[in-house]
Amino acid sequence: MGCQVEAAMPPPAQPHILLVSCPLQGHVNPLLRLGRRLAAKGLLVTFTTFRHAGLRGIHPDGACARGVRFHCLLRERDDADQMTPEDMLRYVLEAGPAALADLVRRQADAGRPVSCVVNTTFVPWALDVARDMGVPCIATLWTQSCAVLSLYHHFYNNSSSNDNTITFPEAPEDAPVALPGLPAMSMDELPLMVRPEFAGNLWSQMLRAQLVDVKEENAPSPLVLVNTFYELERVAIDALPVAVVPLGPLLDDDDGETGNDDDDEGVMTWLDAQPPRSVVYVAFGSLVDIGRDETAAVAEGLAGAGRPFLWVVRDAYLLHPPEPVVAASDDGHNGKIVAWCPQRRVLSHGAVGCFVTHCGWNSVVEALAAGVPVVGYPWWSDQFTNAKFLVEEYGVGVRLPAPVKPDALRACVDMVMDGPEAAALRARAATWKEEAATAIAHGGSSHRSLHDFVDILRTHV
Repeated sequence: MGCQVEAAMPPPAQPHILLVSCPLQGHVNPLLRLGRRLAAKGLLVTFTTFRHAGLRGIHPDGACARGVRFHCLLRERDDADQMTPEDMLRYVLEAGPAALADLVRRQADAGRPVSCVVNTTFVPWALDVARDMGVPCIATLWTQSCAVLSLYHHFYNNSSSNDNTITFPEAPEDAPVALPGLPAMSMDELPLMVRPEFAGNLWSQMLRAQLVDVKEENAPSPLVLVNTFYELERVAIDALPVAVVPLGPLLDDDDGETGNDDDDEGVMTWLDAQPPRSVVYVAFGSLVDIGRDETAAVAEGLAGAGRPFLWVVRDAYLLHPPEPVVAASDDGHNGKIVAWCPQRRVLSHGAVGCFVTHCGWNSVVEALAAGVPVVGYPWWSDQFTNAKFLVEEYGVGVRLPAPVKPDALRACVDMVMDGPEAAALRARAATWKEEAATAIAHGGSSHRSLHDFVDILRTHV
């Protein structure tokens, strides 16, 4: 679907949805995918975030791509490539609210008044700005699982605080945490932000603001949209003390939002030449850096596994790679190492038999939707909880112990690819693939949720 020309007035009954993303790739991708679905329903959709060189899929200011118009929230800073994710979050927190208010005013002046603001986690102030400016509808796209949402909700709404240390109130630190709709979890299976050592940091403050402080007396709470599907998290969703709208998995067929499809470093051609279910795909996301030593250990483990592998390696390690990475790179027949690849297309390729992943929620959803078994290596944030669910609740993989050791990686890959339980893992993964496809198909649970959300939007024009 195309975009209207900038000067044109929208049709009278057309809602205008402003999407405000935290400037992290794992937030940008699902929000853009949601935007494209809304645009395909005939809604006017604008996307904004802080532009920086590390983000893929962000088009120039005023451009339109697949029905979504792009506007810069904040121009890229000269030192953006030196900013840590927390530095970036702090900068957006300081400068973002005024910039967003200005963008909302400019849209109204251009004859496109905003009827709904949808934010992602870690930019809670976007909903405050929307309320202050009289935007009639507000919503959040929760980019993690409903299980993690439940953990955070109980933590931030029922926790006690002494000396800036926040804990689940009625459980000792060494006792499993058991909440309605969730399995019992040990401390090392919980998201980082609910662990005492992370209480009070900026990420935790933004989560608290999103889940507790973004509310106003006698004002409706924001709608909570989730990139999941009801069949996957039925028990957690039914037990949640807040209503959610599961409308995932949010997927694109061609992954065009994350790069040029014609510039995939020959990945798809290379996969076409590999036997079915033979390739180990390794990717730890856009944020996780496991360090040089563990990167070298992964290289040794992959080189010694005797299987073809596709490995997405951070740019820094491609420019100045550890020796084992150099050796693995030189073996063009056995493996292929790239700085980026179209992950959705890779996971859907018949040559891929295993996904070694950091267990970020987008990767979890994409793996389940593709029916690919996993080796989980959680590193940060909600990934520890996601790894537990992948292994113990969804039954589609194994967890790699930390820190990575070459022999342990080889053993985990062997277990998933052709071990005694490999057939059962593949069968369960195939079942989740069918469930995900059914959810987003016409009449499925997520399809109905999206339709209901669009109906809500149309009432706020």
